[in-house]
Order: sequence, then structure tokens, then C-alpha cells
Amino acid sequence: MTAARSPLRVLLLAVIAVGLVLIGGGAAVALGLGRGEPAPTADSAAAGFARDMSRHHLQGVEMANLALERSTDPEVRQLAFDIAETQQNQVGRMQGWLALWGLPPTGGDTMAWMASAEGHGGHDTAAVAGGPMPGMATEAELAQLRALSGTEFDVEFLRLMIRHHQGGFEMAQYAAEHAAVPAVAGLAGTIAETQTAEVTTMERMLTSRGGTPLPAP
Repeated sequence: MTAARSPLRVLLLAVIAVGLVLIGGGAAVALGLGRGEPAPTADSAAAGFARDMSRHHLQGVEMANLALERSTDPEVRQLAFDIAETQQNQVGRMQGWLALWGLPPTGGDTMAWMASAEGHGGHDTAAVAGGPMPGMATEAELAQLRALSGTEFDVEFLRLMIRHHQGGFEMAQYAAEHAAVPAVAGLAGTIAETQTAEVTTMERMLTSRGGTPLPAP
């Protein structure tokens, strides 16, 4: 399958994952939600995080799948596999929550759930609410990545993925502190911790391959 089809493949896999956990009842328990929990509103931190982080993750999985197709570096390939598997699974959980809550998987201004929430802690998300999420690669950057090979590909992949992880950190940290649904807050905290550790690993890998990181988002 070509790299251009990766987003569709990722989306289909996420939908399949959601379908599997919904089969046969007990969907809320299967997705880590307590029985009888009230559904959050579309503009809540829980729903906004599930919606926006799903989209953010899908691009991360797309880039990781591209590395699995193009890189010949064993360490880069293992990292890409871990990212693709982990984030694909997490997208399935988040989209499953949205389905259970009767909320659409897309829509609304990106990160508006952070900018409008009380007790935001002074972070300036109002400037990015509705715009591109921090750390997301542009179409031009993705096209450039697809055109590279060998060590040049590995270096650019690591640069883009480091920035991508850094960009998602504030969303995850905020949801971990403010999401009213414990399962959502727990996943957000896990994402923040895991991706922070992966950034440290990728920075080491990038340096050893003669690369330098992109400016943090």
C-alpha cells in the first residue's frame, strides 16, 4: 500500500477497533468507562480532548507507518512500530468514547475546549483555538518526507515526530488535570508521560544520526 493511502488505512483500523469493543454489550466497561456515567458535552474537556487528540494521533500514525515503509534503520523502525501500535490503539479508545457519548468524531474549533475552560492556568491556547494544532506537520513537510530516503529520511522523520510529540503535550497535560471523566484523564496522563519519554529517546537518536531538532511548537 502506498504512503498516500496511510491515513485511510489508519482510520479504518481505528474504526475496526471501536467496532470490536462495541460488539456484544459492555461497551462502556470495555472502554474503561464506569456504568451510568453521564455523557460529557461536546465542548467539555473530555470530549474535546478525545476529538482533537484522535486527529493529532492519526497524523502521528501516518508518519510512523511511512517510516515502517521507507526506513531501513532497525532502531527507527522499532520506534515507528511502537508509536503506530500505541497511538492507533489510543485512537480506537477515544473514538469509541465519542461514539458511546453520541458525539461526532470531528467538528468544533480545535482546542477551544482548553481556551474557554475555567482555571486554564494562563496558557495561551486562545491564539491557536480553531487553528492548526501545535506540532502538526504541514502537507509540504509530509511531501518532503516522502521524497527522502536513507539517513536523510530517518533524520527528518525524527525531527517531525519530536515536534509532533511536543505539540500534543499541552493538550494531554491539560486533559489529565481537567477532564471530568476519569478514564479520559488517565489516558491523557499516560500520553503526556509516554510521549515525554519518547521525545528524550528520539532526541538521542537524532543526535547520533547527525541531526538537530526543529524549534519546539
